[in-house]
Amino acid sequence: MLKTIEITAFLEQVKSGIPLLDARSPKEFAQGHIPGAFNLPLLNDDERHQVGTTYKQSGRDAAVYLGYQLVGHKFASYIDAAKNVAPQGKVLIYCWRGGIRSNTMGWLLSSAGLEVHVLEGGYKEFRQDCLTLFARKWPLLVLSGKTGTGKTEILQELQLLNEAVVDLEALANHRGSAFGGLGMPEQPTQEMFENKLAWALRDYLDCNRLWIENESRFIGKIRIPDVFFDQSTGADLISVDRPVEARATRILSEYGQFDKELLAEKTRGITKRMGGDRVKLSLDALSEGDLRGWVMPLLDYYDRNYEHAIRERKGKYERVISVQDDDARSIAHELIRLKPNEAIEHGGY
Repeated sequence: MLKTIEITAFLEQVKSGIPLLDARSPKEFAQGHIPGAFNLPLLNDDERHQVGTTYKQSGRDAAVYLGYQLVGHKFASYIDAAKNVAPQGKVLIYCWRGGIRSNTMGWLLSSAGLEVHVLEGGYKEFRQDCLTLFARKWPLLVLSGKTGTGKTEILQELQLLNEAVVDLEALANHRGSAFGGLGMPEQPTQEMFENKLAWALRDYLDCNRLWIENESRFIGKIRIPDVFFDQSTGADLISVDRPVEARATRILSEYGQFDKELLAEKTRGITKRMGGDRVKLSLDALSEGDLRGWVMPLLDYYDRNYEHAIRERKGKYERVISVQDDDARSIAHELIRLKPNEAIEHGGY
């Protein structure tokens, strides 16, 4: 059976776990795809180029004929691949516009006994849906704090407590600072980051509050979509305040194991912003094996940036939690119970 369905119903089926096939070329797939999709290209990159050239030079009929010439002998392999991905016999398919590629693949697989649903409007419709989600009014609560306060761990605990959480840094594969890419996988493309962000947001369409971390507009090379970022700068802010020595210890536990020359390279990379004298102070300590001496000037630099950014925010409230320990779970509990404009202290000496 072959059926075309609209975007909302299609994505609900994807979320339910039905296997999803992307019939576009490998290059298109690498640029961005619906999260969780398997790439089963009707045309590979070279074949797609040939068909596109023929379409421009000789028209649609000639291009379609060439396409069948190129892929007809591969039909059996497509069926085998689809049945391997979808052993239960049901599969979802999309291409760029929901046109020839997905419908040809859908016809083939349905003729082989699979139940096939094709996305109306294709990947282009999914991308439009992403933009619509970003522009939606979200009940954001922004978790903030200076470098080394343990915000990521707190967000993780909030999620374990069934709070709605979107971890922007995890989606971007970057911790946000000049050192944020160390030890992380390669960052996704901008398009794929946006797809992943929309995919995460889709889980929380009916939430009463949505926690995110306070971020700059860019996380590494990734730009947070403007309409969503602008919402975050106007949302209520909750800051975690932790003593500087505790923050230094936390940062060293994350970055202290990296090669010293790599740390030095990243440090030199912020000379223009941090200032030559402070960079030299940090590098001198690093060369002597004094990691704490290396990190303290960096903390001073990032703290100044943080304080400036907070002053520039449009959000109405900043609530502060003073933290003296590392118990992220109990901090998360305090955050959940926090009332508007209330400042609390957690874990006194």
